[in-house]
Amino acid sequence: MMLTPEEILAGKDQTFDVEIPGDILHPSLEDISGPPEAGKTVRLRPLTVEDVQLIAKAAKDDEVLTSVLMIQRSLVEPRLKHPDIARMSGGLVRFLVDRINRISGLTASKDEIQEIINSPLVRAFFVLATEFNWTPQQVRELTVGQILGYLEMLNQAKRTS
Repeated sequence: MMLTPEEILAGKDQTFDVEIPGDILHPSLEDISGPPEAGKTVRLRPLTVEDVQLIAKAAKDDEVLTSVLMIQRSLVEPRLKHPDIARMSGGLVRFLVDRINRISGLTASKDEIQEIINSPLVRAFFVLATEFNWTPQQVRELTVGQILGYLEMLNQAKRTS
């Protein structure tokens, strides 16, 4: 049975009440015995493709700004402005970004990460980067033909040594 456009787009309107543990809201150096402090709840919505594109364009390579914008776009309740989010503790920002990534489907499971690592193209990138001391950017700029040529040269060099 095929999904309707309405069913596909329904997920964008979902919201999730996420409890922030008390030790993230009020960190302490002391080892507090007893039951952990109850957390408070915020309401988040998944990021859409439009949100991700806007964030990527606005933040460029600034990871802090990326996190702030992710929270600003996802946080339904309470609504906060950019300066307020920028003043949050690093631990709270990390916690919220992790939850936003999860509900938005932007995280990969351990099995998915292992599958990526084992893919022939990723392994080829790794070999070329380590053998020739190339940056990831330099390796990404290679064509498939160039990658295959360099890998063959490395294989021949290993056979003759």
